[in-house]
Amino acid sequence: MALAYGIQKTPLAKKLAHLILRFIGWRTHVLNPRLTRYVLIGAPHTSNWDFGLLLLLMGAEQLPIRFMGKDSLFRGPLGPLMRSLGGIPVNRRESTNLVDQIAAIFEKNEELIIGLAPEGTRGKTPHWKTGFYYIALKAKVPIAMAYLDYGNKIIGVGPNFIPSGDLQVDFEIIREFYTGVVGKNPKRQGEIILAER
Repeated sequence: MALAYGIQKTPLAKKLAHLILRFIGWRTHVLNPRLTRYVLIGAPHTSNWDFGLLLLLMGAEQLPIRFMGKDSLFRGPLGPLMRSLGGIPVNRRESTNLVDQIAAIFEKNEELIIGLAPEGTRGKTPHWKTGFYYIALKAKVPIAMAYLDYGNKIIGVGPNFIPSGDLQVDFEIIREFYTGVVGKNPKRQGEIILAER
């Protein structure tokens, strides 16, 4: 729990995360300047190990990354754990649009990093989901691109951009950035493409 969201900004968490990364042969690379409000996409997502590496990145680079989860996961004994790891409960039962829910959360916070996996699953997918794009567009925040490169053992955050509203054009920026990044299980890595309309 030393790297959990609530305390990951401590010097101890930073030192411990760097020690663990060094021990397992990984390093971090985060581009500056650092922003305080953005949607962070992470890819490729092919393994359960990705979450552990994300926690190490959070600790080593002092990044308070939050993630979304069904509000039912935040009830009972799991609730405090989910919140300590940076979870934000969202209501998927009602007709409230998820994009609107997250945009509203951005509006209430001067500092907020929401992390999302556009593949949506660790298995191979036919296309990427685009909810992250419309959240950033509605909230008027940049999209930053995080990566887990198992080939070179680097976890980091690359460049960011402001979505233009032209999904096809902006998706080319994303595709170009992730070309050549290798996940833990390359066979589970799908193409970086949009769903056919």
